[in-house]
Amino acid sequence: MKVWLDGRLVDEEEAKVTVLSPSLNYGFGVFEGIRAYWNGENLYVFRLRDHMERLLRSAKIIGLDVPYTAEELSKAVVETVRANGFKEDLYIRPVAYISKPQISLDVRGLQASVAIAAIPFGKYLKVEGVRAAVVSWRRVHTSMMPVMAKATGIYLNSIMAAVEARARGYDEAIMLNAEGKVVEGSGENIFIVRRGVLMTPPLEDGILEGITRETVISIAGDLGIPLLEKSITREELYAADEAFFVGTAAEITPIIEIDGRVLQRGPITQKIAETYRRIVLGKEEKYLPWLTPVY
Repeated sequence: MKVWLDGRLVDEEEAKVTVLSPSLNYGFGVFEGIRAYWNGENLYVFRLRDHMERLLRSAKIIGLDVPYTAEELSKAVVETVRANGFKEDLYIRPVAYISKPQISLDVRGLQASVAIAAIPFGKYLKVEGVRAAVVSWRRVHTSMMPVMAKATGIYLNSIMAAVEARARGYDEAIMLNAEGKVVEGSGENIFIVRRGVLMTPPLEDGILEGITRETVISIAGDLGIPLLEKSITREELYAADEAFFVGTAAEITPIIEIDGRVLQRGPITQKIAETYRRIVLGKEEKYLPWLTPVY
């Protein structure tokens, strides 16, 4: 498999990083997760430019100097996918990190390397729906870590949440923030439905500014589904008629159980999931600007 590494296409085995990298040792890096979908005729990368702009925004937030523009990185993604000749659904992982060895925590003045890899990818979570648990680990507070940045180090928080949920026999975690409000899954944004109204936590509650979340908000507007961005209590979560996770990997995944409370895969979840699928396959003309053709 070919990997894009600082402007060159190299074999995966050549894309290495020193064990003394501050990104490996201290979590000083940023990354993205991007999907590409094969519709039988062409391969489309979904919201490529938006993802690359977020990568650079994340790098700016943590003070990581990435020497490429969003346009250059977008072209690099297409180049990488073409070089591998993929004609199937993919997950694409760009990551910006420090490739030079350094023990010091003073990372000022260090320029990032960027690697881009793509792999065939199916469903991340169960299509029929997942069982979720509210875990004891709280979402990192914005006063402690820059939660708006998709930074590598922050994901230890996500790993701990996911491991706890699975150890308890569930498929996925639901995290609360320091104030006890519902915020996210371990790697996904969350929506609930109550009395026909779609609800999702606001950015100020300490959630990742999800691109799939933004997509779902647009879909809800087109479908005429009432939407509230509001803080969600644990009680409201338990009282939900429907709930689902959204994310690049998760796409639109129904939540069918929360802490032993059974939910149905309801009509709003179904409509949004169906519309999302049509969009990523290039079957919704309005959203074609979100798709970057590879071939």
